[in-house]
Amino acid sequence: MEERLQKILAQAGVASRRAAERMILDGRIRVNSEVVTELGTKADIEQDVIEVDGVVIGSAEEKVYFAFYKPVGFLTTMKDPQGRPTVAQFLKDLGSRVYPVGRLDGDAEGLLLLTNDGDLAARLMHPRHHVSKTYRVKVRGVPSEDALRRLSAGTIMLGDRPAAPTEVYPIKTGPDRAWLKMVLHEGRHHQVKRMCSQIGHPVLKLKRTAFGPVELGRLKPGEVRPLKKDEVKALMAAAGFSKTGRRRLVQD
Repeated sequence: MEERLQKILAQAGVASRRAAERMILDGRIRVNSEVVTELGTKADIEQDVIEVDGVVIGSAEEKVYFAFYKPVGFLTTMKDPQGRPTVAQFLKDLGSRVYPVGRLDGDAEGLLLLTNDGDLAARLMHPRHHVSKTYRVKVRGVPSEDALRRLSAGTIMLGDRPAAPTEVYPIKTGPDRAWLKMVLHEGRHHQVKRMCSQIGHPVLKLKRTAFGPVELGRLKPGEVRPLKKDEVKALMAAAGFSKTGRRRLVQD
């Protein structure tokens, strides 16, 4: 049953309703990975993932971590008001409520990390930690060496500031197509597509093959696998956590 967020937060013992309202207005609350700042917003604590400062409300359950191959044609969200296909249908039988770490466009495919660990997810997505994301990109035409240098140099403007330097490796070329490996250390909106368009080679296909130390591997579209312990430890390290647990390696 949906209720106002401030009521849910108060009932969960997070804060009084008035204090919860201030937290919402300050952008400290996320519902299904989306920041909520409207006081009238409603949610269902049994169905939605509600976070306060990156920590999932009412989540005393064991933390779980999965790798998922998102197919083309599905939105990276748990609900869509327009009724379009979402990744939620692949996640029903995991035994725990999880949500995606970050996003992939509907027409993109590849690796998504899934977890109920809001603290880790928030830090993996924070630009301070520069957690890499690796893509296999098919573009129209064959980029010149100069065009590839522009991609890697950190001089392409995206909005009011340039994109960070990007690792770019040609994989193979065809008569009018090229495949590139691109490793990004930031995550801006439609970044790969925007960068490739600026060098005159629009993206035709986009596949994420790795998120930090975790690789897509042999997963097929729609498949999910639990992360191995060493993968989780590597993600924790990439997010700035110490080997002994939640103590941060860097100051917030």
